[in-house]
Amino acid sequence: MPWPLVGFAAVAAVLASVGARRQGRKLHVPLLALPFVAGAGLCLVQLVPLPPGWLAWVSPEAAALREFALVPLGFPAAGPVSLDPPATWRELAKSLAYALVFLAAVEVCRSQRSRRRLLATLAFTGAGVALVGLGHAMLGLDLLFGVRTYAHVQPPLVTPFGNPNHLAGFLGLSATVALGLALTQERLKRVAFFASAVLSGVGVLLSLSRAGIFFFLVGQVLVALGVLRQRRPGSGRRPSRSAWGGGLAVLLVLCASLGAGGYVAWEKLVAEASTARSVETLRRGKVELWPMMAEAAWAFPVLGMGRGAFEAAFPRYQSEPNPNTLTHPENAVLQLAAEFGVPGLVLLAVMGWGFARLLFRRRLERVELAVLAGVFALGLHNLFDFSLELPACAVAALVALATVVRPEAGERPEGAVSPARWSLSPRWAVAGAVGFGLLGFGALVPGRHTLAASEAELTALIASRAPLEEVRARGLSLIGRHPADYLLYGLVGTAYTEAGDARAGEALAFINRALYLKPVDAGAHRVAARALLVLGHRQQAFLEYRLAREAGDSEALSHEALRQVRTVEELQTLTPEKGALAWELAAALVAQPAPMERTLAWFAWAREHFATVPGSESLWMDEVRLRLGRGELREAEGLCDELEQRVPDKLEYQVLRAELLRAQGQGLESIQRLERLVPRYPEDVGLAFTLASQLLEAGLTRRAREVLGRATPFVMDSSQRARLLTLEGACFEREGLLSRALERYQTVTWLIPSAEAHFTVARLQEAMGRYGDAARSVREGGQRLPVEARKQWEPWVARLEDRQRQLMEDRRQELLSNPHEQEAEHLLRTAEEPP
Repeated sequence: MPWPLVGFAAVAAVLASVGARRQGRKLHVPLLALPFVAGAGLCLVQLVPLPPGWLAWVSPEAAALREFALVPLGFPAAGPVSLDPPATWRELAKSLAYALVFLAAVEVCRSQRSRRRLLATLAFTGAGVALVGLGHAMLGLDLLFGVRTYAHVQPPLVTPFGNPNHLAGFLGLSATVALGLALTQERLKRVAFFASAVLSGVGVLLSLSRAGIFFFLVGQVLVALGVLRQRRPGSGRRPSRSAWGGGLAVLLVLCASLGAGGYVAWEKLVAEASTARSVETLRRGKVELWPMMAEAAWAFPVLGMGRGAFEAAFPRYQSEPNPNTLTHPENAVLQLAAEFGVPGLVLLAVMGWGFARLLFRRRLERVELAVLAGVFALGLHNLFDFSLELPACAVAALVALATVVRPEAGERPEGAVSPARWSLSPRWAVAGAVGFGLLGFGALVPGRHTLAASEAELTALIASRAPLEEVRARGLSLIGRHPADYLLYGLVGTAYTEAGDARAGEALAFINRALYLKPVDAGAHRVAARALLVLGHRQQAFLEYRLAREAGDSEALSHEALRQVRTVEELQTLTPEKGALAWELAAALVAQPAPMERTLAWFAWAREHFATVPGSESLWMDEVRLRLGRGELREAEGLCDELEQRVPDKLEYQVLRAELLRAQGQGLESIQRLERLVPRYPEDVGLAFTLASQLLEAGLTRRAREVLGRATPFVMDSSQRARLLTLEGACFEREGLLSRALERYQTVTWLIPSAEAHFTVARLQEAMGRYGDAARSVREGGQRLPVEARKQWEPWVARLEDRQRQLMEDRRQELLSNPHEQEAEHLLRTAEEPP
């Protein structure tokens, strides 16, 4: 919560106003301060409850939400434009605080000495943050200051910034400011600022933020270009010697930052750069989400969805599932367009115009060029990030800009009064600072409620098995605060679902509201399907299961929906239209112990329905496997003939044809077909395993081991290694080389510990007469089984232990009956004992 921000901003503005009054001057009000005041005004407008007619005109989407979701629950039809009022109250407080911070900093920066102090504070703060991260890295600390952990991800560089992109943005600005100060200070101070610039630059690199690193380089290059453009009076177009020296200094600092950062984290930087070159990574990046976000913004053109309401309102327009919660568009233009509508774009244009006026002023100092370059680079970075939505980066950028904002040269001698149009008397400034501060604190009272806290509260209430009516009452209270939060509706609906079949109607009512607010919510689709099944709407229920899978629920079909299917028509309703998901359903059907007639009828329909879809040959292959498992060789052969016409050269088809030949008793022909394929696909480990298995089955163990030996260089993971060792062990066991087989099987238990692997080792150890070892292996395998399944292996352990005891007893009797054997045993034990 921004309580400290509002308090410190109000105090700073009051002190600045008092200082201006003592010096007998008015406060300068720059153009860049107006968007923050106007933004606060827009927030207030968004929070005013509007009658239904006005609300429908200003924000049809907000009116439709209230009519569909809230009015039937007993809420009034009148309401504000904001879809998350507490978030808008918080943004109102932040806007007021930013305006106060900016005005106070502008007043303080009338003095050149104060300007340098503020910029030095920013530069050294960035260096200090970078040192904190480097210290954690050198000490190997994953917790911030050894105490606080990060909830979701572990950042590459542990600092108070949990998000590496935000850290890179802040350090990039501080590095650029430090560089500008270094170019204008005397030698001793210059070294300190150069060191600060290098430290912050190294921190940017170690953050591993691709966008942050790129725009940090942009800021440094802009500083160099700005310095080189400086001319001495009468020097024409040729840069001065000091300009060349400044440009060289910028280049040296940049090289030092890159060199130090590369030395510390070269491998990580290379890995991060390699992911940036991936086409798939770029395709799945932030840019592909922009059309959805633009659609959301287009739905609220007049006043937006409410400042800060993007996290709650955007899921309504999310057309593709995403495992992450999108709290911001990570694009400043889309952020303001979505949350403020057209007025937000106007405010952005005003800020851009004010910045351009600063950029093209005459007689800018080098440090001012550096500040503008750093802020400009940070602004570009926020086309792919949202660091300016957070107070740390926003306040840093405002303070930096305040050092450049000032009255024009002819109007700014010490003690001079700014023009009345852009100034404010100290008395009114104090009153305004106090008023803005009180309004900000007042806004934080309703703004203290957050989405996360409300969701966590309702989740905890449901988990505690509270009475259903209490859950409903509290849920409605929280929904009134956050009317666009789909999860609150979904949680209440889930509570009704858990109450039994009798409450399925109420559950469905709340789940429908959740799906209205987030159509791609997989969990809500699955709960809706369960409720519809209870209510007898089976076709609609299976459609909901299908939508759950299309929304990303990978278990909705195979683990739940297929168990409920009764007819082929329901299977057809359950089938996704996307080919890859339909093939997934086919594979799940093959593995299901469902009635075969229904499954085979579905395959006949699916092969016709998806006949022209790329990749549909997998349906034929799955049905061939199904027919082979049922022993229907003639039907399987007919399907293989069709496959030969569709994909004659596909490896999977060729292997399937070999499996059919083996099932038809033509094992030699199957092996020959596979042996012809291996030279064409030497890297296909699965093909080698299939051929080796058939060779082993035919008793050709030496040839099987040769095939496995050629496949060994292409084994990529532990599961493939375990499969290879298991086949080799089976070959050695068939050849009677039990010790070598046992070595392979034991290695498998280390690679992939499983009950089956331990039992295989135990079986071989028993065959070798090592009953004690075999008993231990059986116990180790049993430990990896559920408790209720362990009892069936206890007789095996008991039998092995009895045989081990009998063997030891026979050996003891043999020693007792033969003194020479006793002496030999004693000598052997004495020789084995260490001296």
